[in-house]
Amino acid sequence: MNSDSQLALSGKTIVVTRSQDQQAEARSLFEERGAKVLDLPALVIGPPFEWSPLDDALIELDSFHWIIFSSVNGVKAVDQRLQLIGSALASRPKTLKIAAIGRKTSSSLKSLNVTPDFVPPQFVADSLIKHFPVSGYGLKILIPRVQTGGRTILAESFGKAGATVVEVPAYESQCPNDIPIETLNAFTNKMVDAIVFTSGKTAVNTAYLIKKYFGVEWKKFLSGVKIISIGPQTSITCKENFNKVDQEASQHDLDGLIDACIQSMKINSQQ
Repeated sequence: MNSDSQLALSGKTIVVTRSQDQQAEARSLFEERGAKVLDLPALVIGPPFEWSPLDDALIELDSFHWIIFSSVNGVKAVDQRLQLIGSALASRPKTLKIAAIGRKTSSSLKSLNVTPDFVPPQFVADSLIKHFPVSGYGLKILIPRVQTGGRTILAESFGKAGATVVEVPAYESQCPNDIPIETLNAFTNKMVDAIVFTSGKTAVNTAYLIKKYFGVEWKKFLSGVKIISIGPQTSITCKENFNKVDQEASQHDLDGLIDACIQSMKINSQQ
């Protein structure tokens, strides 16, 4: 990390908006930097509306040249559905290569004894497209993705390059009903220093929940709260929903998000 202090976030209260099953890692990393962490899990991960599109694709897995994963949730869903038919990602066809966007996605594959064939240098879809090791022409590519709300740039770009792309819903992410009471009280008492966002959907859902609780005066309760984004697409959504982004991570993962948070606090203390 690019910090000259091991406890660079000491005394700061940070709201983390990752899904419930991904909160623990983020909490631990922020707490290591001295922050008080409040949960606002802005995504609830569940199954897609129906499994048949994914199941049909997996039955024909040997017809694909590549499968591209952009999230841990996609990896989990695919491996679990393969296990139902007596298979697994680790025993995939030898002709099938795997690309993974992001360190966490790559790690989730390795935990299943699967080594991805390609991980782009930056943890965003645009980097995968730019650095993909072969031409897309003539390839058949499977992209398991979120049911609603995700970007379609991968399918569009590979389709334009001459690939046959099959996008299938592997999971769905929905907005929770409530803000945890401790986090709600911190907003009410203006005790929050920053909110960190790891996706556009967490930004959309967080804005919805804050407006649901605080009504037309919701902006008053975010006065002085830093909005920290993990990357360019998330920043676009943050600007649409909060009218600002105070800091964007240059490295698009949790470590980068923490560095961006630290940098934002430094700027604030100098003003």
